[in-house]
Order: sequence, then structure tokens, then C-alpha cells
Amino acid sequence: MRPQADAVAHASQPLRGEQDPPGFPSDAARRPTPPPGGGRTAIVGAGPAGLTAAVTLARLGREAVVFEADDQVGGISRTVVFRGCRLDIGGHRFFTKVPEIERLWHDILGDDLIVRPRMSRIYYGGKFFDYPLRPVNALRGLGVVEAVRVLASYVHAQLFPVADERTFDVWVSNRFGRRLFEVFFKTYTEKVWGMPCSEISAAWAAQRIKNLDLMTALRNAVLGSAGAGRPAVTSLIERFHYPRLGPGMMWERCRDLAAADGVPTHLRTRVVRVLHDGGRVSAIDVVGPDGATRREPCDMLISSMPVGELVRAMDPPPPVEVLEAAGKLRHRDFLIVALIVDRDQLFPDNWIYVHAPEVHVGRVQNFKNWSPDMVDDPNVSFIGLEYFTNQGDALWQRSDEDLIALGTSEAATIGLFSPGEVRAGTVVRMPRAYPVYDGEYQEHLQILRTWLDRIDNLFTVGRNGLHRYNNQDHSMLTALYAARSVTGVRLDVWTVNEEESFHEEIRGEADERVRDRLTPMPVEGGLDGLLREAFAEYDEMALGGAFGIAAAALLVLATALLLWGPHDGFVPMLSLLGHYLFGYEVSWPGLLVGFVEAAVGGFAVGWVVARLINRLTAMFLRDLERRLATLTTLEALDGGRVDAR
Repeated sequence: MRPQADAVAHASQPLRGEQDPPGFPSDAARRPTPPPGGGRTAIVGAGPAGLTAAVTLARLGREAVVFEADDQVGGISRTVVFRGCRLDIGGHRFFTKVPEIERLWHDILGDDLIVRPRMSRIYYGGKFFDYPLRPVNALRGLGVVEAVRVLASYVHAQLFPVADERTFDVWVSNRFGRRLFEVFFKTYTEKVWGMPCSEISAAWAAQRIKNLDLMTALRNAVLGSAGAGRPAVTSLIERFHYPRLGPGMMWERCRDLAAADGVPTHLRTRVVRVLHDGGRVSAIDVVGPDGATRREPCDMLISSMPVGELVRAMDPPPPVEVLEAAGKLRHRDFLIVALIVDRDQLFPDNWIYVHAPEVHVGRVQNFKNWSPDMVDDPNVSFIGLEYFTNQGDALWQRSDEDLIALGTSEAATIGLFSPGEVRAGTVVRMPRAYPVYDGEYQEHLQILRTWLDRIDNLFTVGRNGLHRYNNQDHSMLTALYAARSVTGVRLDVWTVNEEESFHEEIRGEADERVRDRLTPMPVEGGLDGLLREAFAEYDEMALGGAFGIAAAALLVLATALLLWGPHDGFVPMLSLLGHYLFGYEVSWPGLLVGFVEAAVGGFAVGWVVARLINRLTAMFLRDLERRLATLTTLEALDGGRVDAR
């Protein structure tokens, strides 16, 4: 590993031939004199959100300081070292659709941000299934009978979706069918959250697996994750960036960069009180490593601590109903059993989802496949068995020795390795890892937001600060918004990861108090993106499926009416379909043959129609783009100047 001084110097260099993103001045202006009244910003938490805010403010020349309760930076994105091996808590792919965040990653890590292939599978029923879904693999694993049940369930869900889509089980069933939900979603999700899927809000599914349904998964399996010119679905990304020594490498470097620019990080320092006058925060009380409490004045506060804890720390305290709402926001805790296994290669996956109810483990990571440098000895492997739990329950309270024995036994049950191959193990516990999306969380969160919005120099950021299951890049973006707001550019952190597609996914009665967080945002891709939004492509698989279902349903209906009713005069006419559908006749056996052929033929017709429409639309778009390229404004379209940046 290169010396730290070289790493800091390297990471401080400007981007490769690119301008810094907004809010990141060039090197020559990295340390301007803070403007009068700029004041001091206190940052609570040294995870991805807190340290992104620290680096941003440091580069803007703002006075700031970071307080972290733990003894290591990175939060759930830290890297833990055990006997020369490194483990990633939770698994953190560095993939984003936000260009600013991707530039920041490259800016800070440079060549230490490597590209890795993604491979993951699902373990269910004693078998491994490829994920993303591959039809042949899934068919072989499920068997013909089960595959037919899955497809029939999917067709039923498309024809008769449940209108009230407020819970996770209904949301997934509407998109994948009830049977596939029961096979590949239910057990794993209930392991993660420790509650029935019928008690989990659909908001979690809409945020985590938005834009994905069975037809999308099948299309990606056949055409690739960005086939037919479509953008890749986040859940199906096949390659991703990853720090050479794990995600903690990013946050350790951010800490050092911020410190070099005058923004220090104080570890083992917990915020216990936030002093305010009802409109502004004036100071915070912190308890340091020595156990002593000291007061830290601040003009701005950026907090990534759990929003419920933040509210309970406010002095003077908020009204009783606000405190009650804060106490009802729940978190799911997490622990990982990491094992050094005396084998150079165990399995090719980055991680395996364990959907088997007979074991407690929810997911298994193979850290060597995230980055070869995560393991210092090429003759061993280092794996992490992830358990989702709650503080105080039996699993959380078990000793490290018992948990290592449990992980070893369950890995052997799955068939990953034998217990005798385990060389050593360790356990890492992570409290408050996941904000829980139960049926009432939106109501409680809205009460907290309404009260906190009165304090104009307080910004909540990150996964726990917003009580939102954000990915790492979205947590960083909330911190960028908050840091820029400190400089006077007011941006609403609550709009991050609340794009319109999320709201459109909620088919049932949505809470309008959540919808008010949606604000107009620029269309990605500039003018090109605007035009493609206006002239969206047809989904060939979806239109083909619709044609196939319609053709088969009409044939079944017509044939059944003839077989059940006195319509003999129409039998010869319908029998003419036998010239086009090989083997079809007006009989029950003939109907079965005709059903399959009508479905396949209808699918083919629908697919071709969608393909032709998409080709014609693409030709029209190219011509329109050529004509618009000569214009500096969009007067030709709307009669007024529109900034198309």
C-alpha cells in the first residue's frame, strides 16, 4: 500500500480532464478565506454522508469539525481488518447514476478504484439460482411444474393486480406473481426485517427494486442489462467499481483529506445534547474518550445520527407527540461472522442470497471476489455470513465463539465448505444498520420532519439521518446538498432518491405527505434525455406478452363458448384457424395446442410491432435532434426560451 502522504496528495489532484462538480472549486481556490458570517459547521457522524460533507466544506474553505461516536470512520461502509484479511460490512458496490458522485469517487481514490465483475446467486431448496434471473437456469432449478406455476401466477397478477398496493408482499406479487414472491422474496425479506412481508411498507420495495419486474428481469437475461438501448436497471448491474482495499479505504482517505484542509475528525466522541432556541442550533454537547462532557459551539449542524436520537437530544425538548414519534421509528441491527477458510477459492460469487428457511444466515459474501487484495494470503479465502437481528434478542446476545460455530455449521449446511477447513473467525456487530419501513414509519417521520424544518441551520443527511434505506451514493448526495446549503445555496436533501419513478410505482393510495417531497429536477442527459423522455420506447417484451396473452385468451374464450353452447354454425368457420395454427381444432385437446401457438404467435406479432414503432421513433428523434442542434433555445417547440443544459 502506498504511503499515506502520497495517497492524500494523489487524491487532491483535479479530475482527469474534467471540471470539478458544482461546489468543488479548483485546487487554486480550495482554501479561500471564509466569507464574513460563514461560521463553524459541526458534523455528526463520520460515515459516507458525514465525511462527504466534511470534504466538501474543507474544499470550500469552510470551518467545520466532525464528531464520531465509534473508534473507526466509515459507519456501515467501514472496512474491518482481521489477521491480514479485510471484510466489508454489508457489501458496497460503487455504482451510481449520479455523475457528480462518480467523479468524486475517482477524484479521491484514483487508480485504487478498480472495476469488478458482479456475480451473485440465490440459494433455495438445496440449489443455486443465478441472480439476475436466467430463464434456463431457473427452469432447470425449479422444474417444469414449478416453472408453469410461476408463469401462471405472473399472468394472473398482470390480469388481476391488487389495487391496494401499500405492503411489500402485494407490491412484489403485482410485478412478479405471487408464486415467485413466495419462492424468491418472502423468506429472505422476512429474515432481513424480522417481520411478515404483509407488515413491511411497499415504499421499501419501490425504492430498492424500482423499475424492475419479471419481464424486465427476463429481458435483461436475454438481451443484457442494457439491451435494446435501454438504461441498465440498478439491481441488475453486471460490473461495478470497488476500492482496492474495501470501502473503508474511501472514508479513511476522506478523513485525511478533510484534516489536511483543516476539518478534523474526533473519534469516540458522542453527541448527547443539541442546544437550540426553536429556530437555530447554537451548540452541541459531546462526550469524549475520557468521559468528560464539553460544549462545542456551531453556526450550522449537519447530522447523520439516527433522526429519532437527534430529536431526543434536542434541548429544550420538542413537544410530547414529536418525542413519541421519534421513539416509534425502528431500526434493524446486523452482525457478520467472518471466517478465514483454508482454501484458495470457495465459490465464484461476490455474494449469495440465502433464501432457505432452515438456516438463519441471510447472505454470504466472498471478500476475495470483491477485490483480490482483500485477502493477504492467496491460499485462503475470507467469507462473511450476514445475520439480521435486533439488539437484545437471543442471536445478538450469543457469544462470539457461539456465533462462529453457528456460521461454520450453516456454511457447511449450504455446502460451501467443511467445518474442518475454518482456520479462524471473528464477529462484527453493527447496531441500527437498517431503518425499518413498517406500515407507520411515514406518519412518524413526517411528524419529525415538520418539527425539524423549523430549525433553519440544521440538516439531516444519510441513511439514518433521513430514516431512508439509501445506497451509499444517495447518502453522499444528501451530504453534498447539505454542504452547499451551508454556503447559501438552499437544496432540499429530502428530494434525493425521491425521483418521480418512485412515486409512479405506488399503484395504491399513497400518502400525500410523502409526495410533497417531490420537487422538479433536471432531466438527466440534457436535451437528448428530454427528447427520449418525451418519446419513450415501447417495451418489446411487454407488448409481445400483452399480444400473446390477448391472442391466447380470445382463442380460449371463443373455443370454450363453441364447446359449451349451441353454436354449431360457427364451428366450421373457427376451424379454419387450423390452417394457421398447426393441430388446432374445436376440441379440448385442440384448444391446448392452439393456446400455446396463439400465445407464441401473438408474442411475436407484438414484439415486431413494438420493434418497428421503436425504429420509426428513433429515426424521427435523430432527425429532430439534427434540426435542434442548430438552435440555441427551444423556441421552435414552446415559443419561449428554455435552458437545455
